[in-house]
Amino acid sequence: MRSALTVMSAMDPARYEIVPIGIGRDGRWYLRADAIRMLSEAAPRLEELAGGGVEVSLLPHPSAKALVEAPRDGDAAAAGQNDLRQVARHSLPGALDVVFPVLHGSYGEDGTVQGLLELAGIPYVGAGVLGSAVGMDKDMQKRLLREAGLPVVRYVAVEQWQWRDEPARVAERARSLEYPVFVKPNALGSSVGISKVKRESDLAAALEDAFAYDRKVLIEAACIGRELECAVLGNERPESSVPGEIVVKGGHEFYSYESKYVDPQGSETRIPAELSPAQIEHVRELACAAFRALGLRGMARVDFLTRPTLSEIYINEVNTIPGFTSISMYPKLWQASGLPLPRLIDRLIELALEEYRERAALKITYEIKHR
Repeated sequence: MRSALTVMSAMDPARYEIVPIGIGRDGRWYLRADAIRMLSEAAPRLEELAGGGVEVSLLPHPSAKALVEAPRDGDAAAAGQNDLRQVARHSLPGALDVVFPVLHGSYGEDGTVQGLLELAGIPYVGAGVLGSAVGMDKDMQKRLLREAGLPVVRYVAVEQWQWRDEPARVAERARSLEYPVFVKPNALGSSVGISKVKRESDLAAALEDAFAYDRKVLIEAACIGRELECAVLGNERPESSVPGEIVVKGGHEFYSYESKYVDPQGSETRIPAELSPAQIEHVRELACAAFRALGLRGMARVDFLTRPTLSEIYINEVNTIPGFTSISMYPKLWQASGLPLPRLIDRLIELALEEYRERAALKITYEIKHR
């Protein structure tokens, strides 16, 4: 919600008609014309917003490219007969020109919403279905990066059934990475469910915690040193920002959820990172290479782990919908690179429309030529 407020507030009202759509915890979509005011008044501490607004949906076909009012519980049967046609109870916006998904995690960043927008024929900011899905699946992401010859830390992927049926085998695989190791859910974000495991006796508890969030878990070799981040922008010819650095403070072992969001003294950002010109160029090249290897579009933030001396630099993960809050690295990195937030938003929308035009020009049918 903070990111959405930042994006909407940076958009030029003379150029854009903003249509704010919120998603409830139950997955329902709500059109909130007063979203900017509500979010502004709720800041800086945002809790779940009160109900209200018009419940809306998108039809999975490109007939109108517009929001329709979702049927109320008592209207379900009638709505089915009416094919969910836009009704007159509320005034809804017309065809949507472009959607800017400001969503994190499951059912938003993982290709599901992107798939709906593809079916609805509406341009959208950011990676497509495949890129979004791979961006969430850390195991598949690392496999593709490794296949492209890009550096990733040693790791093993463990399915829940393997831990249940073969715990000794899993412990042996973790031991092969040498302790300490990091245990994390395969498809989650914001460092939720991540543990730093210093000894084998703590492995089981860390795995159980991670398996509470996902059926697949990664065990990664630790790379203790520095954490760098680089922003990428573009489609076929991506560009990268100056790199920044995350410095963990306040006694936190690593860049955890608590150090990110709970403890105001848990971390600090340094932009640009203190690197040599050659190191800066290397990080920027790796960021663009990762973006291309995963088939991404629009935007991404590429996170790196390095040894203290930068003798080794690894791609930790790629985030396809980075944060856009006032403290988020992605907009701050571009600001430091000479691209202020309003222009960054413009560019992302331009890239979304450009990608849509190119895909729309492709043939989707094949006509048999009769001799």
